[in-house]
Amino acid sequence: MRNKKDRTRRVSIVLVALFAAVTAAGAFIAIPVGAVPIVLQNLFAMLSGLLLGPFLGGSAVLLYLAVGTIGAPVFAGGAGGFVHFIAPSGGFLYGYFLGAVVAGLIAGSPHTERKVRLWRIIVAAISGMLVIYIPGVIQLKIQSGMAWKAAFLAGCVPFLPLDAGKTVVAIIIAPRLRSMIGDVTH
Repeated sequence: MRNKKDRTRRVSIVLVALFAAVTAAGAFIAIPVGAVPIVLQNLFAMLSGLLLGPFLGGSAVLLYLAVGTIGAPVFAGGAGGFVHFIAPSGGFLYGYFLGAVVAGLIAGSPHTERKVRLWRIIVAAISGMLVIYIPGVIQLKIQSGMAWKAAFLAGCVPFLPLDAGKTVVAIIIAPRLRSMIGDVTH
């Protein structure tokens, strides 16, 4: 029994590190669009929660954020440092964590629920992606002095079509990946 718990713990640590690394890799694919670039980090952050559950998925994003905070070039455009948390687009960094946790709470942990109904995956993916926008738009409004409507139009609307596509990809791949992760951790 102890061997199984130790193995599960080690696999969980590896998965957290892997998802933090994949989220960081998403920084190197960035398309500048005004104050907030189009990136893949939001997809990987949301997938962290969707595939690992709220605790491990949130931990993966927190690890990613901690590495970026100390200056590693893991944020959009290969940037790093604490200053990015107080920049106009910094709220999206907080949103990555919230998105992972929300997606994980809705989808559940693959350690306890390997098979989840597709509707829960859909709701989890959409909710996780949308939650990322909340602190993002709030901080964009506060830091830039924009009106709420302008902040929403600048920090949300241009990204919705591509983020909808990312969400569809997550919905398609999540069931199989959750099953694989559940198999590895059991």
